[in-house]
Amino acid sequence: MRFAEKTGKTVDEAISACLAELGVDRDRVKIEVLEEPTKKGLFGLLGTTQAKVRVTYEDSPGEIASVFLKDVCDSMGVSAEFNWSQTTGQHWLVNITGEELGILIGRRGDTLEALQYLTNLAVSKQLSEKVRIIVDVEGYRQRREETLVRLAKRLSDKVKRTGTRVVLEPMNPHERRIIHTALQEETHISTFSEGEEPNRKVVISLKRTKENF
Repeated sequence: MRFAEKTGKTVDEAISACLAELGVDRDRVKIEVLEEPTKKGLFGLLGTTQAKVRVTYEDSPGEIASVFLKDVCDSMGVSAEFNWSQTTGQHWLVNITGEELGILIGRRGDTLEALQYLTNLAVSKQLSEKVRIIVDVEGYRQRREETLVRLAKRLSDKVKRTGTRVVLEPMNPHERRIIHTALQEETHISTFSEGEEPNRKVVISLKRTKENF
């Protein structure tokens, strides 16, 4: 959070001086008038009191996250660009674009998950409200979700055909949730997770009914 206090002949003049110092637009700040301008003495001939205002600006979560991620990428020698947007509620998406960014994703997205965790920690230290930052690299998360949904459907068909349960590879909580959600409407299929983090896995099996016994 940054703020500036300025005086001026009018409130607007003082506000403009604060905005110039902070380098932000008026619609992105909180303005507090500390003193109204007044005239003293007969016909104002004995002097005036200037207006005094305080303007407070809090960087958006997306901006804070992008600055943090840029510092991380610079330290890794990775050249990238950062685009951020607010999705729903207090959720913000930062998408990283550039060349050869596989190092930021890692095996099964492990590095990306670590980056997202660290970014959320960094942002939470600078904001007065709780937000969630989602970090993506070149749309990897969307592609990964589509792949997992297709995998879930294919393995579900296999379980129904063979009657044998299937245990998937270890996944993080977000990816396990995608599998569970993709199959939640399957009337003959049950999904659950087993094992301990970070090796917790999703199991796809036939739903237990009287016909199965």
